[in-house]
Amino acid sequence: MFRALILKRSLHQPFHHHRHRNQNSTNHHSHPVSSTAAAAATTTIPQNPNLTRPFCSSTSSSSPLPSSSSESELRKYLGYSALLLGCGVATYYSFPFSENAKHKKAQLFRYAPLPEDLHTVSNWSGTHEVQTRVFFQPETQQELEAIVRDANEKKMKIRPVGSGLSPNGIGLTRQGMVNLALMDKVLEVDKEKKRVRVQAGIRVQQLVDGIKDYGLTLQNFASIREQQIGGIVQVGAHGTGAKLPPIDEQVISMKLVTPAKGTIEISREKDPELFYLARCGLGGLGVVAEVTLQCVERQELMEHTFVSNMKDLKKNHKKLLSENKHVKYLYIPYTDTVVVVTCNPVSKWKGSPKFKPKYSHDEAIQPLRDLYQDSLKKYRGEGIAAKSLDDNEPNINELSFTELRDKLLALDPLNKDHVVKVNEAEAEFWRKSEGYRIGWSDEILGFDCGGQQWVSETCFPAGTLSKPSMKDLEYIEELMQLIDKEAIPAPAPIEQRWTARSRSPMSPASSTAEDDIFSWVGIIMYLPTMDIRQRKQITEEFFHYRRLAQTQLWNRYSAYEHWAKIEVPKDKKELAVLQTRLRKRFPVDAYNKARRELDPNRVLSNNMLEKLFSQLDAI
Repeated sequence: MFRALILKRSLHQPFHHHRHRNQNSTNHHSHPVSSTAAAAATTTIPQNPNLTRPFCSSTSSSSPLPSSSSESELRKYLGYSALLLGCGVATYYSFPFSENAKHKKAQLFRYAPLPEDLHTVSNWSGTHEVQTRVFFQPETQQELEAIVRDANEKKMKIRPVGSGLSPNGIGLTRQGMVNLALMDKVLEVDKEKKRVRVQAGIRVQQLVDGIKDYGLTLQNFASIREQQIGGIVQVGAHGTGAKLPPIDEQVISMKLVTPAKGTIEISREKDPELFYLARCGLGGLGVVAEVTLQCVERQELMEHTFVSNMKDLKKNHKKLLSENKHVKYLYIPYTDTVVVVTCNPVSKWKGSPKFKPKYSHDEAIQPLRDLYQDSLKKYRGEGIAAKSLDDNEPNINELSFTELRDKLLALDPLNKDHVVKVNEAEAEFWRKSEGYRIGWSDEILGFDCGGQQWVSETCFPAGTLSKPSMKDLEYIEELMQLIDKEAIPAPAPIEQRWTARSRSPMSPASSTAEDDIFSWVGIIMYLPTMDIRQRKQITEEFFHYRRLAQTQLWNRYSAYEHWAKIEVPKDKKELAVLQTRLRKRFPVDAYNKARRELDPNRVLSNNMLEKLFSQLDAI
């Protein structure tokens, strides 16, 4: 599924009014409050007391009001009420709502249509959304520099935002954003050193396609390919493989456009302290304009998918981590099924294994199709399941595995018994999908994560490659027990991956020990419906699920959330606890010091950064 940052009103129109062709155009991007409106708000009209009509007349108790006068007063107030009601109805039905106005059927007078220059920006899962009038898309580094310089002078927010793929919307702010989607070129390829210099707005798939003719590719990949390089580096994204570090470790130099110091180039040799801090800088130290990446030779991988269980995993875990270049486990709650996926370079000597699948794809997915038909009878009645699918119902034989899972969960997403049945059908699907697949690394390492979802992913130490602590499997066992005890309607999969350490101090996998390994565990709840009430209920259940894992597991396993998946608590006490906890793991004071030096006016910040990294040292 193609996922990207969504501009609901005007992304389909050219952003000519937000692209800097020259410095003179920068004045068009500020939107001051109308002075006329301000004046109108403060102007008062003097009243003549002799012309003021009292709202009601008081009478002496000794002089009773004639009945005709009472009837007159009653008719007067009934007239006022009828007039008010008529005005309300007339306003509601004659108000000029545009076709794409939000909340068109909401309460009277509560919402107005969106102005033409107001852009609604949402992350791909639809869990975070802002509306802004300021959305820049520069085409050159010079335009970007002018935007940052102008914003700093005016103290105007321009938060860097990438493809909008972060589940927590870390790049969003209604005050203003800058997006580098138009700065997406491969600038230089050094085939001998296996290095590539790119503009930060290039998407992962674009980059891979751009360098494959040189026989190069990236060392590792996250699950999807639509991230911008600047964004995937800044949030500390990762792939899987206990010998492979997070993606920020592939960066060997970068250009930052900063509000206070202009454009600076940093690397391992040039200002290494700032370089390592800024590699996973969360967009708060400067807008990443260019990145130089260390690549590897392009190679074919052989993917092996098979089903195991926790008992067997404990016996083979160390071997699986050490002998496979890439490995991940997919746990299916309420079953003993663990899907193991390994990927390794195709052997030039052995070639691909001679393996014939026992089941076709249709046979593998049939358990989910059968469950869907049975579930339709239960939730929608015999008639709908028996008759041919209507215009609104897609042919289930044409749905992919993840699409069919979404359709199933949408029928009753918070019913634990229903979710268990869906999980059992998924386990059967994987049992019938065991086998091998060969392809290029950028094709093999991708993973269809399914539809819109809430997700929380934690990272914690798991020993070393030569001596795994087994804490990673203990964490999963406790998590599964927690799900069962609390009867959480937890869908599949719970995904577990591994990486080597990162030298970026703001990375959740940061470590000074070269042989340390880290485990990453993700829990999810899908949002398979657009019904607002149901999405709210799923959201509440997910945060209950997440909170249970947080209170019972995170501290004991030194687990910290992925920066693109951390959620800021609304409760002040919980926020204070989170701030204290982050300070124990990350160099928050050093990060805040660098922010003060490079972005003193906080033009690159947003509410999330300000809350996570409170300026306690400044206070």
